[in-house]
Amino acid sequence: ADYLDNGNNKMAIQQADKLLKKHKDLHCAKVLKAIGLQRTGKQDEAYALAQEVAALEPTDDNSLQALTILYREMHRPELVTKLYEAAVKKVPNSEEYHSHLFMAYARVGEYKKMQQAGMALYKIVPKNPYYFWSVMSLIMQSISAQDENLSKTMFLPLAERMVEKMVKEDKIEAEAEVELYYMILERLEKYQEALDVVRGKLGEKLTSELQSRENKCMAMYKKLCRWPECNALSRRLLLKNSDDWQFYITYFDSVFQLIDESWTPPLEEEHSLEGEVHYSIEQAVKFIEERITEESKSARPLRGPYLAKLELIRRLRCRGCNDEYKLGDPEELMFQYFKKFGDKPCCFTDLKVFVDLLPSSQYTKFIGQLLEVIPLSATAESDIALPADIKALQQHLCVVQLSRLLGIYHTMDKKQKLTVVRELMLRYRHGLEFGKTCLKTELQFSDYYCLLAVHLLLDLWLEEGEEMAVWQCLTFLEEGLSHSPSNAQFKLLLIRIYCRLGAFEPVVELYSSLDAKHIQHDTIGYLLTRYAESLGHYAAASQSCNFALRFFHSNQKDTSEYIIQAYKYGAFEKIPEFIAFRNRLNSSLHFAQVRTERMLLDLLLEANISTSLEESIKSMSLSPEEDDIPWKDLRDNRDLTVLFNWDPKDRDISEEHRKLSLEEETMWLRIRSLTLRLVSGLPTLSHTIQPKNSEKTAENGVSSKIDTIRSLLQQLEAAVDSGKKFLEQKIQYPVLGPPPTRMAGFFSNGSCQCQTSLFYLVSDIYELDTNGLEDSAEVQERIGNSFKSLVERLTDLFNKCKGDLIEVRDGTLKTQPNLLENLVFFVETISITLWVSSYCDSVLRPFKSNLQKKKKKKKESSVAMPPVFTHFLDYITELQTLTSNVIDHIKGLEIILTALKLEELSLKDTLLLQEEKKFTKTVQGKVQSSYHHSVQEIGELLKKRLDTIKKLKI
Repeated sequence: ADYLDNGNNKMAIQQADKLLKKHKDLHCAKVLKAIGLQRTGKQDEAYALAQEVAALEPTDDNSLQALTILYREMHRPELVTKLYEAAVKKVPNSEEYHSHLFMAYARVGEYKKMQQAGMALYKIVPKNPYYFWSVMSLIMQSISAQDENLSKTMFLPLAERMVEKMVKEDKIEAEAEVELYYMILERLEKYQEALDVVRGKLGEKLTSELQSRENKCMAMYKKLCRWPECNALSRRLLLKNSDDWQFYITYFDSVFQLIDESWTPPLEEEHSLEGEVHYSIEQAVKFIEERITEESKSARPLRGPYLAKLELIRRLRCRGCNDEYKLGDPEELMFQYFKKFGDKPCCFTDLKVFVDLLPSSQYTKFIGQLLEVIPLSATAESDIALPADIKALQQHLCVVQLSRLLGIYHTMDKKQKLTVVRELMLRYRHGLEFGKTCLKTELQFSDYYCLLAVHLLLDLWLEEGEEMAVWQCLTFLEEGLSHSPSNAQFKLLLIRIYCRLGAFEPVVELYSSLDAKHIQHDTIGYLLTRYAESLGHYAAASQSCNFALRFFHSNQKDTSEYIIQAYKYGAFEKIPEFIAFRNRLNSSLHFAQVRTERMLLDLLLEANISTSLEESIKSMSLSPEEDDIPWKDLRDNRDLTVLFNWDPKDRDISEEHRKLSLEEETMWLRIRSLTLRLVSGLPTLSHTIQPKNSEKTAENGVSSKIDTIRSLLQQLEAAVDSGKKFLEQKIQYPVLGPPPTRMAGFFSNGSCQCQTSLFYLVSDIYELDTNGLEDSAEVQERIGNSFKSLVERLTDLFNKCKGDLIEVRDGTLKTQPNLLENLVFFVETISITLWVSSYCDSVLRPFKSNLQKKKKKKKESSVAMPPVFTHFLDYITELQTLTSNVIDHIKGLEIILTALKLEELSLKDTLLLQEEKKFTKTVQGKVQSSYHHSVQEIGELLKKRLDTIKKLKI
């Protein structure tokens, strides 16, 4: 066992063998040997050994524990349940084995068996937790039941009765048990009963969370629409803590609900269960004013009351009231708020919510007013007034962010924008003085100046086509990163810009330095996986897919562990959350995309190069009939707001953008998934039956294979049509919004037409194969024409790959990253072409050898060769020539990229300071090297494909 713990598996196997020589029936040694075998990749031997021991139904703890570890490593948790079922039969009174059995069921989600195991445990050892494990398992049956009616009429009422029995016998001990009771009543929509539990004696046990009872009461009052109680409770809680924002929201909601219902308090008794109720605007105004007066006496400044006043003004405006309640002018209130909290980073995000209260004609005046109160002083070396300390810097930063949000920078012309960029960078560099003592892991105080400057430059690049601006963006960001090496915003923005320029190489390092953890592989992983393959970095693409897939696959295992911990510690309300989390990840859009792209990529790199297409497909257990993507439940878990931005609402990412992006991603995924399934159908066709028995083909299942392919092809056509319709809308996502898919390029460069026509060709060749060469002139002609048009289409696609990736024009660098994307599509299309061609080859070869045999028998030299053979030969020769031309073109690109001396690029823009030039050089070097790398990888792959063409001559 020590050897196993240290990872020395071979020694562990040897030691186990020694032991087994002496005691050949030592179960535990056998299992430890099996673990060693499993870890050295001998899964089958390990499984056989384990089953040998399991068949004896061991009951010693060591063997059971060891087998559990082994089965977990084999990802076979269902075997653990069998193990403990046998053990429990032999040792019926063991608390330990019963609880292991319960946890084994929990790992595989066998809720009914969990319920039974929980009750069996409670009978042996009447401890409360065991009883409630059983109750929780009922709730889980209700959650997982497909039929909602069943869960409301059977599982939940049963769970409720079980808990009521404990309540009546006064056996409720722990907080978790009360939580569970509350959870059942809430799911049964018995809100009044749930409220009584929380307010009653049982509710006193709810102590672990702050305000747990109050929050639960509030939730029930809302469900029951008991607005007087909502109001009184939130009022009472605000008196305790006037900074708790959620209660302001409930307070306002309930006041306006009561006004709309014209509620009046009863004459004799209390206003409500929770005390006094406010039911008019006057009372609300007075209440908020009192909170502000109270705040002025508090030891530390509180933001809540001031923001609540702005919130109230906003709600009154929505209801059509103007200033009849004398709450003051929002502009003045925001100004006062800035004076009080302007030096806090949260000041901007607080005010951002309320800027729509300002009339647009007042924007410039408002910003001017804020600038006046910031203590800035002019220095000798610069004509710009600069802050003297961090507080003033924070205040100034807040104003700059507000200026961007109010659209003041967007209305400027090019020259003004460049002046602002210079000023912001000067302020950024000046602000670095305040952060000299910062640790590497801390951000510099002035980082946002640099980011804002980059945002302005991005506007110039993308809206006014200013090519120089993008290089300046990268220069500033790299400079920023050198001072603030752990600023994730700099890294994310660099990733986006490099990808837009088609340079993937620098992105790999940037992304890994972000150190994305766990769920981030799903939320921000798209930044990496969207571009890796499409820019020709195949090795990096494989790796980035692996990162993501490793996370998704381990999620299954990890979640089971969380659920088990939740049972052990009685955190019952977390269990449904864990299950929902697991389901959300399993139906993640990104997971489906990465799975599909990863398989296509593997085929592209290996099929018919290092292994045959058939073997590759078999190893992925792919089949054309199966579709494992949950189309109806796809969840878009991407975090599209991960990049900070200060854009006004009309330029920011909207709900509509999210919806459209999801729609586009799903369409592209459908096209890719159908392509993958079509390719996986090719090997199923090639084991054809001799034409004589063509009636039998249906029985042998091959004709159904071609039907599958034809039906997939129709689906592909439909997916392509809906994709084209979608693109007709010409949607423009915001600069930092979701990146568009590769669909537009796929259609415009002709790859799409090539790939679909290839699968039509498969159908024709199949027809020729089943009906034989006699009377097939028409099919042969069709095939010949397909070959011709394919070569033409591929040549067109190649023409779209011609041009310079990078060139110097008027002293600036121009890049054409779409040429790279087109090249990558060319390689993919030519690979599919070759897979289809090798299927043609497998059909035509036997025909040819049969004809030659006949020729020998008849001893005639005049047996005419059917035209399809010459068509095929010409086609293969043309493919070979075309591929060689592309390889030569790529060599040419490599030579240009190597020879391009960027240092000599006289950066005419004298605005660049000396230290900036250093970063510009780095940036341009990175892009150049990345292109070089892409072109090399694409070239290498094409050379391998060229070798496979040479084998296809019949």
